[in-house]
Amino acid sequence: MSTIRGRYVFSVVALLAAIGLAGCDKGEQGWGEAPPREVDVLTVKTEPFTVIAELPGRIEPVRVAEVRARVAGIVLKRTFEEGADVKAGDLLFQIDPAPFKAALSRAQGELARAEAQLFQAQATVKRYEPLVKIDAVSKQDFDVAKAALQSAQADKRSAQASVETARLDLGYAEVRAPIAGRIGRAQVTEGALVGQGEATLLARIQQLDPVYADFTQPAADALRLRAAIADGKVAGAADQPLSLRVDGTDIESKGTLLFTDISVDRSTGQIALRGRFDNPQGVLLPGMYVRVLTPQGLNQNAILVPQRAVQRAADGQASVMLLGEDDTVEVRQVTTGAMHGSRWQIAEGLEAGDKVITSSLAAIKPGAKVVPREEAAAAADAHAPQSQAQ
Repeated sequence: MSTIRGRYVFSVVALLAAIGLAGCDKGEQGWGEAPPREVDVLTVKTEPFTVIAELPGRIEPVRVAEVRARVAGIVLKRTFEEGADVKAGDLLFQIDPAPFKAALSRAQGELARAEAQLFQAQATVKRYEPLVKIDAVSKQDFDVAKAALQSAQADKRSAQASVETARLDLGYAEVRAPIAGRIGRAQVTEGALVGQGEATLLARIQQLDPVYADFTQPAADALRLRAAIADGKVAGAADQPLSLRVDGTDIESKGTLLFTDISVDRSTGQIALRGRFDNPQGVLLPGMYVRVLTPQGLNQNAILVPQRAVQRAADGQASVMLLGEDDTVEVRQVTTGAMHGSRWQIAEGLEAGDKVITSSLAAIKPGAKVVPREEAAAAADAHAPQSQAQ
């Protein structure tokens, strides 16, 4: 029994020794280094690129008219639907016209009296003219008659003005739309006394087609663009249209730049700009927050790389990984410009011909050897299984 146990122990010891020797042999030979990782590489090329700035803005109406009562009185009726489109000249409110009709009649009566007095004064002067020549009437009486004629003429003109004023007041009793546009809610209801001591606001009309978009741009960006255009790096894009879109919707519109302000806001360092946009459906409403895409210039030799190829450090510094000599990885810091779809514009740091690594960025380190694969070939390989499946 002891002999069998001894043989068993010896066998186990021999087996462990063999395993240990095998491990030593592996350690001496090494497990072998991992093979170079295959990565996608994009060869940088220059291409024309329109520099576009996306700037925040708000919609403003082209014209705003505050409908006010120009005469005092009681509102008899409202003749429009709140929120509806109205035309210039449409009747909006009717103020009680009875007092104004009475005032017009009174003014017309005063005018008739003034005309009668004028007729009498003219007749007196006409009668005195031959008599004063033969001293049948004193010169003083003749002068009094002429003064009375002039006074009657003045009274008639005053009476005519009173009639015209009364006629205007009667017309103002019908409150009409001064412009075409969309009218808001009524500020008064039937039975309200308006225009008593002030021009009461009755409603507000806003013209919504077209509309203005007021937006701002940092002055520093405008200066940099101006310098780039002066240096010939970027061509001007003054003739290109603006685009407008509303976040979270598919609302878009094309427009034109009206003006750029000649001063900079002291508190924000921004320059104010205004564009005009078509709004035939009336979906762009005053006060709405929008984003305006403004073409800043055309760069004929722009460099664009995929967004996934650009890495950022904790301080925000952008960098890319390049394929260096002997297929080793290099890191280069770059300066990014505008975003175009899923690609970054690289303002500084890259040149045509550089090979940018676009995949496996987290798995490789500077100095590591890689197996490059052109991104076009990688895309073809990615589509190959799909074509076979079809």
